[in-house]
Amino acid sequence: MKKDTRLTFRVSSDLKRDVESIAAREGQSVARICEAFIMAGSDAYKRQGTKSLRLMLGRLGTKTTD
Repeated sequence: MKKDTRLTFRVSSDLKRDVESIAAREGQSVARICEAFIMAGSDAYKRQGTKSLRLMLGRLGTKTTD
């Protein structure tokens, strides 16, 4: 897969530490771990649609609109 663009967003310090810890344990870069997580979420959305997204957004405390 060709990587030809950037995706930039802010996260909490706690989440950043968690991802950095996972990356270190797995011997991978933070970028690679984030990409894997985003791909997994995208795949879940493709399979389950809004249901999977609502579950993920619920963890963020984000309200969804109907």
